[in-house]
Order: sequence, then structure tokens, then C-alpha cells
Amino acid sequence: APVLGASADFALFSKNGAVSNTGLSQLTGNVGTNNGAVTNFGNVDGVMHNADGATATAAADLTIAYNQLNAAVPTLFPASLLGNGQVLTAGIYSVAGGATLSNSLTLNGQGNANAVFIFQVQGAMSSTAASSVLLTNGAQACNVFWKVEGAVSFAANTAFKGTLIANNAAIVLNAGTSIEGRALSTTGAVTVSGVKVTTPLGCGRAVLNGPASPPLASVACYTLFSGNGAVTNTGISFVTGDVGTNVGLTTGYQALNVAGTVHPNPDVSTAQCAADLGTVYTFLNTLPTDIELLYPASFGNGLVLTPHTYLLDGAAVLTGEVSLNAQNNANAVFVIKIKGALSTSTYASVALLNGAQAKNVFWKVDGAVNLNDYADFKGTIVANNGAVSLNTGVTVTGRALTTNGAFATFGINAQMTPGCNNTVATSPLINSKPSVSIYPSPFSSEINVSLEAPVGDEGANLTFYNSCGVVVLQTKLTQKQSNIPLNLPRGIYIYKVVSNNNTYTGKLVSQ
Repeated sequence: APVLGASADFALFSKNGAVSNTGLSQLTGNVGTNNGAVTNFGNVDGVMHNADGATATAAADLTIAYNQLNAAVPTLFPASLLGNGQVLTAGIYSVAGGATLSNSLTLNGQGNANAVFIFQVQGAMSSTAASSVLLTNGAQACNVFWKVEGAVSFAANTAFKGTLIANNAAIVLNAGTSIEGRALSTTGAVTVSGVKVTTPLGCGRAVLNGPASPPLASVACYTLFSGNGAVTNTGISFVTGDVGTNVGLTTGYQALNVAGTVHPNPDVSTAQCAADLGTVYTFLNTLPTDIELLYPASFGNGLVLTPHTYLLDGAAVLTGEVSLNAQNNANAVFVIKIKGALSTSTYASVALLNGAQAKNVFWKVDGAVNLNDYADFKGTIVANNGAVSLNTGVTVTGRALTTNGAFATFGINAQMTPGCNNTVATSPLINSKPSVSIYPSPFSSEINVSLEAPVGDEGANLTFYNSCGVVVLQTKLTQKQSNIPLNLPRGIYIYKVVSNNNTYTGKLVSQ
């Protein structure tokens, strides 16, 4: 395989030409040019470079990689039409003239993770709509290389694998195109429109661990907390973990619905938590930044992030979904630092992918936090000098904390992540093996209830609440398996099952 050097860090790059985007593109890897303009990109999971030291090094390394690919001696000579169910094994392929990818082309590694595929296309390269390159039997995208002596144009929804180097020509990736690899040009514009490009894993690339986690100390036992401000609840909220404030009162939380301690007044525990929270904030605030997300007001919108420390230099608005991809590293840590307030759209969500864990996600916010109705949030929020508002139907898997500010919840479900060594860790609400399963979610006309634990002579009580805390269903369960007709308006509902003096809660979505 050729040595890509610094060019391997780029998802999109031109040694000499503009790099531009239209639409919403999701990119993991750096984006840049050594001579030209970089325009119209939103938030990118990588660093934007324009004629700097990084692009100069990448340009030199790209030339070396191109020369290596060009000098490789081919032994296989396929026709110009690639795909249509074709299966190829490792080797060096040369296509006389241009090439077209149609339907599916399968690259078979034959059980060898080090199998290398090199394609030398002696002219332009194009694809038909929805064509694809598939990898089987150990083949890896990091070991697939395409050297093209001409323009590259991929039709809509092409799914491509490998590092593409166009020589003295432009690259155009049309809407819906996805590449596990890279699109690089020695001389020519790179133009993309609503695409997904992800630099590949494997082949010796370092596993991303992200930054170190902050030492939570006593903070680990609190799910909702203010260092200085009243903590209030309206409606029925379910919380696993402690709730409290070190200055003011904590009101509105029903002890039956809190698997932890509600601290109505400041005490020794809240004082310790306030001190430790200051330490956590300082730790997060001083972490060096890996990647700056340049458009805080447009945060989310399908953005995928990998284990790093991110900076949003201004108030951030999470719209739609942001995904955190641990890349199969369960210990990967994510830190998102926001220099301003954090707010969300209705139904905004944080998704965890490929082993990411909420306990390893931290949000540092310099300002107020407002999670809008039905937001589904993951990670520990540490707000500094800002009020926190968790609105109707919000779900938090982690913690929401502020050093200084009022704290209000309105019928939420907050479950802290592991880390607390107090007795709350053994609460039935966070049993490692749930004894209650209610599905499907979303549901339309009925739900199924499965009880793993014995029901007992008195049965189990099932209660459904809407987002305002109003009871919409109460019934007794006498069997381990039950089917219950349930027609409810669209929205998020909280359920509570009480069985053998144990309480289990969760949420379901009605569609």
C-alpha cells in the first residue's frame, strides 16, 4: 500500500483547487486545500485548513502517494465497466481509459485483513446512481486505493470504499454519496453536495481514546444539582441519583419517584458536591481543544462526532440529532465545551454509536441550559453560572449540574450513569438486569409487558403518565406476559411498575 502521510488525515483535499460544499454534508476527517478556497461547509468532525502548514505537508505527501500508485505494476486488466455483481480479489488492476462503476462491485479479502487493492484508471471515472463498492472476508477500506487520470463524478447515492486520488482533475460527489475513505486531488476542484465522507479505520491508524475524564468525586452521586440556586420540579419526574442544592431549597420531587436522596435543604453532602463540582468545571474548562465546531448555532443536524475535545465558541443550539461514535472503543471519552448557553429543539437527541457510553460524555456550558420538550440527552452537563431548565418529557442519561443558577424540571426522566459508590447504586431503578420489559417503542395500539421477576400473589401495578405527569393508565399485572390495548395521543410517556416492593421506570413513545 502507498504511504499517504499527512494526506491521510483529510477526508477532502486538493493540492491545487477550491474545495466547496452545498447542502448538508457529514464529514469525519480534515477538509482543506493548499491553494484555493474552502467554502460553505457546516460543522465538520475535523479541522478546516486553507493554505497552511498542514496543507503544505499533505500536498507533498499526496504527490508521493500518487507516484507510488502510478508506479505500481499491474497484473490484472478489467474492462472499463466495473461492478454489475463483479467480485475481485486483492491485486493491482489497470483500466485502459476511463471507468464506470455500476451496481455493485465486491472486493473479497479472502480472510486477509492486509489484502491490498489498487486500481489504476487511465482516464475519467464515473458511477451510476446508487452503485456501490462492497467489502467482504476481511477487506478493509484503508487498503483500497483508486488512482484516476481524469475527472471523477459520482452519481447520487453512490456508496464508495477506498482512498480516491484524482490526478490533474476535479472531483464531484453528488447528493447522497458516501465514501469510507478519502477524496483527494493533485490539481482540481473538489465539489460535494450533501455527502458523507469518513476517513477509514484500521491499517495501523491510532485508536481514538479522547481526553481524560474529570474526577467526579461526590458529584458522581448527584443527578440534578445546583451549587447556588433553588431546585424545583413540576409534574411527575423520575430520577435515579441524588437531587439537591447547596444554597436554597429543593422542592416538588416525590420521594417514591427518586431512587436516591432528595436533599430538601443544604447539608454536608451538598457542600461537598458544590466544592467538587467547581473542580470538575475547572478540569473541563482547561482541557486543550482538538476540534473547533465553527457554527455553534447549527449544532446537530445529523453531525457525527468521534472521541475528541470539541469547542463551540458561542451559544449552541442542538437541532435534530448529534451522534457520538466511539469507533468500537467502549472507553472513549467525548468532551464538548460550549462558550455560551446551550439550548435544544423539541425532540432533539444525542445518540451513542459503536460502543459510546453516556458515562464518558461531558458537556461544559458557560451559561444557561434549556433542554426543550422531549429532548433525549446523554452525558454529564456541567453548566457554569447559568440556570438549567429540563422541560416536559426530557430524558437525561447522565447528570445535569450547575455551579450557580436556578434549576427547574418539568416531568422528566433522569437516570445517572455509573460512578457513585453510595447505596443508591443498588437501587432497583438501575438494576444491571432489568426485571421489566415493555415494548414496542414506538407503539400505536397496544403494548407488551414482560416481567422476569416473580409477580407474587398481589401482582404488579403498572401506571402510565403523560409528559405533564397526569395518569393515563393504571392496571394490575397478574401474569409474567401481558398484552394491553393502549391508544394514546402521539408523544412520550413514562411508565412505573411496582412489583414485590421494587419500582421500575422507563419511557415509551406513542406514534
